[in-house]
Amino acid sequence: KTPKKWVALDVNVFFLPLRNTATLISGRELARQIHREVQSEILEMVAQGYRRPHLSVILVGNDPASHCYVRNKTRTATALGMSSSTVFRPESVSQDELLDLIDSMNRERRVSGVLVQLPLPEHISERAVCNAVAPEKDVDGFHIVNVGKLSLDQRCMIPATASAVWEIIRRTGIETVGKNVVVVGRSKNVGMPIAMLLHSDRRHERPGGDATVTITHRCTPRPQLKEISRLADIIISAAGVPHLITADMVKEGAAVIDVGINRVQNTTSGELCLVGDVDFEGVREKAAFITPVPGGVGPMTIAMVMKNTVIAARNALIH
Repeated sequence: KTPKKWVALDVNVFFLPLRNTATLISGRELARQIHREVQSEILEMVAQGYRRPHLSVILVGNDPASHCYVRNKTRTATALGMSSSTVFRPESVSQDELLDLIDSMNRERRVSGVLVQLPLPEHISERAVCNAVAPEKDVDGFHIVNVGKLSLDQRCMIPATASAVWEIIRRTGIETVGKNVVVVGRSKNVGMPIAMLLHSDRRHERPGGDATVTITHRCTPRPQLKEISRLADIIISAAGVPHLITADMVKEGAAVIDVGINRVQNTTSGELCLVGDVDFEGVREKAAFITPVPGGVGPMTIAMVMKNTVIAARNALIH
């Protein structure tokens, strides 16, 4: 067996070798790289006499997962030298009240980035809320203007999870040009923007991956999904289905990036645990690269929110 120790490759990314050919991509280590870059940029801004970037978060309701995600984001912001604040609202909050709160944050000069934690209660339109955040402060990248610019290969706030996948690929040195990519999942916040980043032209204003991308989803018959995925050089699964991607669906030497976060009950202990969309133990025997759950895309997503906040703060200085 390969000894389990951290090793550094030429691309300055840390990996943990697995038993055979698969290399485990550490999202935590990559996130630390981005943290250092963000921290350095904040120190530079402060040294130049500018205020620290400020992230404002709105959290509606009492969903434990949402509260955990928000705590992680605000703690990371503080650790990197930003200021942050969280405004809590009950699940019964009206849409109009929420929109008024967002409007006040849009007009507040000290606020660099605004983030409304999703999901929202059923009586509130997520699209209306996402479109209420000023595009230049939209660190989640969900505003219709940012989505449109992303589709046109223009510079914009890129959705944090899509940006996390892109940075994992880029910093790991996984080749995309001319490669076959399968994105499993078509959500407008994750699957679609990932596909847009990977298929678009690398020579455009917002460089892309120049890959041939196929998007599959819940209506794709499983035999067809298997047929398509076995041709893929890169598989990105964001379907939210535990162990959807199995070893027989992966070709030798593929890169597999698992965006799925699923809470399932451990059959031995009975406790809830996190698993991805990928059957990790089986797929790692065939893949060249693989991300774990947890510790893969998750930490990188938070890091990209931090990076977007600094970008928003920088853009505010220019404009």
